Amino acid sequence: MKKYVLFFTMLLWGCMCFAQDKQAILKVLETQRLAWNRGDLETFMQGYWKSDSLLFVGSDGPKYGWQTTLDNYKKSYPDKAAMGQLKFDILKVQLLDKTNAFVLGGWQLQRQSDAPGGYFTLLLRKIKGEWKVVSDHSS
Repeated sequence: MKKYVLFFTMLLWGCMCFAQDKQAILKVLETQRLAWNRGDLETFMQGYWKSDSLLFVGSDGPKYGWQTTLDNYKKSYPDKAAMGQLKFDILKVQLLDKTNAFVLGGWQLQRQSDAPGGYFTLLLRKIKGEWKVVSDHSS
C-alpha cells in the first residue's frame, strides 16, 4: 500500500511541476508578445538566452547569437509600424525533461498595410531557474 501512495504522490508532484513549467513557458511568450506590441525589442529579447550560442533560423538561414538576433530584428522591424501587433497561436508545449521544452505555434502580425504570418518552433531551456528560448525557427 505504501508503494501505491508513494507512486501516486510522485505522479501528482510531477503533474504539478509540469503545469507550473508550462505556465512559466507561456508567460515568457506572453511577455514577449506584449513587449513586441509596445515596440519594445529590448524587453522582447529578454525571453531569449543571452548567449552567442542562441540559434535563430529564419528565411536567411541559421544565425547565432543574442546580439545578432536583436540586430536582425531591429533591421527587419525598424519602428512600431513595421512591428505591428503580434498574435500567437500556441499549438503545443511539450516538456522534454526537467530543463528542456519544445513549443510549436503560429504567429501573425497585423499591420496597416498587410498581415504576414507563419509558424515557429522553439526549444526552451531552464537556465538558472528561468525558461529561455535557446533555438527559434520561424517561417
